[in-house]
Amino acid sequence: MSDEHRTRDRANASDRSKRLLVVDNYDSFAYNLVQYVGELADEVIVRRNDAIDLEGVRDLEPTGIVVSPGPGTPREAGISVPLFAETEYPILGVCLGHQALCAANGAPVVRAPDVVHGKPSTVTHDGAGLFDGLPDAFQVGRYHSLAVERANLPAALEETARTTDERGVLMAVRHREKPQIGVQFHPESILTRAVPDGETGAAEDGTGDDISLELGKQMIGNFCRFAARVDA
Repeated sequence: MSDEHRTRDRANASDRSKRLLVVDNYDSFAYNLVQYVGELADEVIVRRNDAIDLEGVRDLEPTGIVVSPGPGTPREAGISVPLFAETEYPILGVCLGHQALCAANGAPVVRAPDVVHGKPSTVTHDGAGLFDGLPDAFQVGRYHSLAVERANLPAALEETARTTDERGVLMAVRHREKPQIGVQFHPESILTRAVPDGETGAAEDGTGDDISLELGKQMIGNFCRFAARVDA
């Protein structure tokens, strides 16, 4: 096993995911996620969305799965939607992966009110699961032209985060019964960081604060610990 697949933090061994599968939706951000996951899992396996089927996933026996961002729509993202619809694995969907989770449960994925590519936005959240231990509001990096509207969220999913602006754009969901989570923003982006004290919105240049927390790694760590507990 390579060093990049071994922990470099002080996480409890019982909280570590043994084997994480990252489904790469042909996106450059996927390997930023792989790097984060590699610090918190014993083994990381990467497969393109059209290079593995459900039987192949089951053969790998992953502790959890991360479905990466990518271009196009969820229905064009290979195995992404079937993973959410037809398996019970702990899964984190990021951006396109989040949309795949929503689409798998019947939510329409539509053109976003604003096309955002590298836009910092401030979000608020419910403080549970993926967001455990995070500030009440923080800045995230957004890169998406599609979205799921809060009003069209299916009963199987619950909202866990949204933007703090007047649009209140849906930013995260969790499945009510399956161990599945989705975030519309990019935890692995350098734009995802703490909002400086006294500010209610994100800096337009995305520079944030010199003492910004590594919030993205904290969220990925929360997912890895969640997946390990589900697998236990």
